[in-house]
Amino acid sequence: MDILYNLFGWITRIFYDFFGNYGLAIIALTVLIRGLLIPLNIRSQKSMIKMQTLSGKQAELQRKYGDDKQKLQEEMMKLQQENGAMGLSGCLLPILQLFFIWPIYRIVSGPLIYLSQVPKENIANMITLGQEIGIFGKNVTDKIHIGLVSALNTNGDFLNQCISKGYIAMDQMLDLHFLGVDLTMVPSFNPAEIIKQPKIYLPLLLIPIIVVLTQVFSMQFTKIIKPGYKAEQEAKERAKNNPAREGQVQENSTTETTMKMMTWSMPMVMLITTFTMPAAMGLYWIIGGIMGILTQVLVYFLFTKPYELKKAEIEAKKEAVFKRKPQENSTNENNNNKKNKNKKKK
Repeated sequence: MDILYNLFGWITRIFYDFFGNYGLAIIALTVLIRGLLIPLNIRSQKSMIKMQTLSGKQAELQRKYGDDKQKLQEEMMKLQQENGAMGLSGCLLPILQLFFIWPIYRIVSGPLIYLSQVPKENIANMITLGQEIGIFGKNVTDKIHIGLVSALNTNGDFLNQCISKGYIAMDQMLDLHFLGVDLTMVPSFNPAEIIKQPKIYLPLLLIPIIVVLTQVFSMQFTKIIKPGYKAEQEAKERAKNNPAREGQVQENSTTETTMKMMTWSMPMVMLITTFTMPAAMGLYWIIGGIMGILTQVLVYFLFTKPYELKKAEIEAKKEAVFKRKPQENSTNENNNNKKNKNKKKK
C-alpha cells in the first residue's frame, strides 16, 4: 500500500506545484480520480439500460418459473449473459470509490511525508522533540501527524529547533490553506471550541454540511434520472390501487424502505467521519459529489435520454396500432353488413 500512498502523494505534489495551492491540488486530484471512473459509470449505465430492455422477457421467466426459485435464477443469469446485460462495473464502481478513500486520507493526514517528502525518521524525531518540550501529547504518530503540522505552523521556536537539527527545511513547509481555511484542521461541532475560535471553526463547520448536502442531492438525482424511473413510479401507483397486488405493494414498500435507509445512512456516516478527519478530506468528498452529479448528467444525455425517447416512440407506435385495429374491425363489419343487405335485395 505504501506504493499507492506515494503515488497519490507524488501526483498531489505535482498539482500543488502547478497551482501553488493545497486546496486546488486536492480538487485536481479528485477530478482526476473521478474522471478515470467515468468509463465505469458509462458501462454501468449501459448495463442498466440493457436490463430495462429485458424486463418483458424477465417477466415471462417469472411467470414460467415463479415456483422454482433456483431455476428462475439460472434462467435470469442465462438471459443476462446472452444479452450482455451482466458486468462487474455496477459493483466495481462503488468498491473503487471506497478503495480510493484510504490513500486520500493518508495524504491529507500525513502531508509532511507524502507532499513535503520529509523522511519518516525525521517525522519521528520531530514528534519526540515536541513531546519532550510539552507541545503535544502521546497521540501524535508518524503516520497521522496533523498535530505536528499545526505545531510547526504556529510555534516559531519549535520550528527553529527542528530546522536547526536538520529535521525539516523551510522549503518543505507548505501552505495548507484554501480560501482562508486550514485544511489540516478537523471540523468541530463543540460549541465551546466554536465560540473560542469562531474564525477557525465556523468556516470549518460549513464543510461537513456541504458534504452531506452534496451527497444527498447526488443520490436523489441519480435515482430520478435512472432508466425507467417514471415507469416504476407509475407501476407503484397502479399496484397501490389494485387490491389484487397487495402483496406486491408490501414487497415494493419494503424494498423502498431499505433503499431509503441506505440513501440516508451514507450521508450520516460521512457527516460523522468528517468531524474526525482533516478538512481536506471533506473537500475531497464535496468535489467527488459534484463530479458524480456531472457524470450522471453526461451519461443521462448520452445514453439514458435517447433510450427513453426510443422507448416512448415504440410505445406510441404500439398504441397507434392497437387503436387502428378496432377501427379496421368496425369498417370490415360495416362492409360485411352492406354486402349481406345487397344479397338480400337481389
